[in-house]
Amino acid sequence: MKIAFSPCPNDTFIFHAWVHGLVPGAPRLEVTYADIDVTNGLAAGPNGPDVVKISYAALPWVLSEYALLPCGGALGRGCGPLVLTAGDAGAGGPAMLSGRRVAVPGERSTAYLLFRLWVAQNVPGGVGEIVIMPFQDIMPAVRDGKIDAGLVIHEARFTYPAYGLTLLADLGGWWEAGTGLPVPLGAIIARRSLDLPSIAGWIRASLKYARAHPGASLEYVLGHAQELSPGVVNAHINLYVNEFTENLGDTGYKAVETLLGRAVREGLVPKVDLAALRR
Repeated sequence: MKIAFSPCPNDTFIFHAWVHGLVPGAPRLEVTYADIDVTNGLAAGPNGPDVVKISYAALPWVLSEYALLPCGGALGRGCGPLVLTAGDAGAGGPAMLSGRRVAVPGERSTAYLLFRLWVAQNVPGGVGEIVIMPFQDIMPAVRDGKIDAGLVIHEARFTYPAYGLTLLADLGGWWEAGTGLPVPLGAIIARRSLDLPSIAGWIRASLKYARAHPGASLEYVLGHAQELSPGVVNAHINLYVNEFTENLGDTGYKAVETLLGRAVREGLVPKVDLAALRR
C-alpha cells in the first residue's frame, strides 16, 4: 500500500509501528515522506497514493476520489499557525502587513486558508505579495529580511524566538476565540475504493502501539525531524497528537465543516458537499 505523509514528528510517531510491520494484519507500506504542500499536490494529481496526509484546506479538490478518515490527522487547540515578523517590525499590529511580502507554507495549506480569512478582517487593503516557501525556510527568510512576515506551522511554534522573531498573530487563537472550535490542520485521507474501516483500524493500532511504547519510535522520529532536539520533538508530539488524532468525533467534524463552509462562502475553495466529509 502506498502512503505519503510528512517527516514531522507527529506523523512519524503515529505511523512508526505500521511502517515497521508492528501492526498485525496491516499491509506493508511504501512510504513517501514529503512536505504538506507536496502531498497536497500528490492527492490532487493522477495516480496519487492510497493513503495520504493533506491539509484540511485541500479537501475540496480531492473528495471525489478520497474519503476523510476519522483518525490519524492533526487537529487541536493551542496549535494553530503563527504570523511572525523580525524584531519589532510588527509593533504596528496587523495593519503593518498592508502591501507587504508574506511567505506562506503552501497555496492550499490550512495555514494559508486561515491567514486569508484573518487578513480579510484585520489587514486594510490586504497584503502585497504572497511567496510560497517550504515551511522550514520561512523563519530564516524573515530573519534575513528577504520577506516582511512569515506564516509558520509545526515546530516553529517552539523555535521562532531563537531566530529573533516576534509573534504578530496566533491564528489558532483567533480561530478558537471566534468559533469555540479546535483548529483543523492536517487530514488523513484514503482512496474511496479501499477498505476504509480497516485502514482506520490499522492507523489506530499504530497510534496505540506508539503510545504504549513511546521509546520505540524515537530513533525513527528523530531521523526525520530535521535536526530538532528531543525536547522540541516531544513537545511537538504532545501538542499535535491528541484526542482528535484517535477520533475526530462530532467536535472535530464540526470544526472541519465550519472551516470549509466559511471558505466556500468567501470564494476561497471550490464548493464542497460538507456531508461527504462524514462518509
